[in-house]
Amino acid sequence: MTTDALARFRWLQGQARPLDEIYTVLFVRERDPGEVLRRFGCGEEKEMSFAELDVEVSDFLVGTDGGDGGGYVGVVAAGDWCLAVEPMGWSAVMDERLIRLSVGSEVVAVTRHEYADDHFAYAVDGSVVTTFELLTPDARYGADKDRLDPLMREVGLPPDATESDDEWEARYDDLAPNALARAFALAERLTGVTFTAGVLDGPLLVGPIADAHLHGPARLSTQRSVTLAELVDKHLQAGGVAVAGIDRVGDGSCGS
Repeated sequence: MTTDALARFRWLQGQARPLDEIYTVLFVRERDPGEVLRRFGCGEEKEMSFAELDVEVSDFLVGTDGGDGGGYVGVVAAGDWCLAVEPMGWSAVMDERLIRLSVGSEVVAVTRHEYADDHFAYAVDGSVVTTFELLTPDARYGADKDRLDPLMREVGLPPDATESDDEWEARYDDLAPNALARAFALAERLTGVTFTAGVLDGPLLVGPIADAHLHGPARLSTQRSVTLAELVDKHLQAGGVAVAGIDRVGDGSCGS
C-alpha cells in the first residue's frame, strides 16, 4: 500500500476547502502576532474567528470590487513561528512588504491565485533569497536562488530546467494538481510548522492592511455584518444587474 506524502495538505484542494481561490499564507519566525500585524501596517487589531475574518474580507471585496485584495490579515502563533493568513489577498508577497516582514527574521510565503500564478517566496533579514512560480520551479529569482534546491527536489518541485517539450509537458502534468501541496510541504521543511485546517479553528489576531484601505480609515466590525453571498442574494432578489467583480453567486468568488 502506498502512502500519500502530501495527504496532510490535501484539505487545501477540492470544493470544501475553507480558503477560496486566492490567498497567501505567511510563516514568520520569532515574531509575535502583534508585531506581524504592525509590519503589515495594521493600526488596529482584534481577536476573531476565521469565519469573522472571512466576513470582514467579504465586505471589503464588495466595496472595492476585489481589485485591492482582501484587505485584512489574521495571525496566530505556531511555536517559534507565526502564521499569517491573508484571504483573497497577495500583499504579503509584494517585494517591499516581504522585505519589511523579514527584517531581523525569516519569512516563508505561499500564494494561491486562481486567475494568475501561484508563488513561493523565501526571505531572510531583508533579502529575498528565492522566489518562483509553482508550475515553473526551474525559473527562480533572488539573492541566493539555488539555496533551497535540495529541499525542492525532496518535495517534488524540481529546480532543474527541462530539456525537451515532452519533458516539460510531463512535468506540468505532474505539478498542476500537486504543486500547491508541495509548496506547503517545502514550507514545512523550512519552518517545522504544518499548515493544517486546525490553524483556522482557533482565534486569530486580525488587522486591516494599511495600503489596501487607501480610500479611508479601516475599521474592524464590532458586530456581525452580512456575508458576500447574502449581499449578492439581496441584490439579485431586488432585480439588479450583476455585481461587479463576482463570478459565481454564493461562493465568495471575485474576478481578477
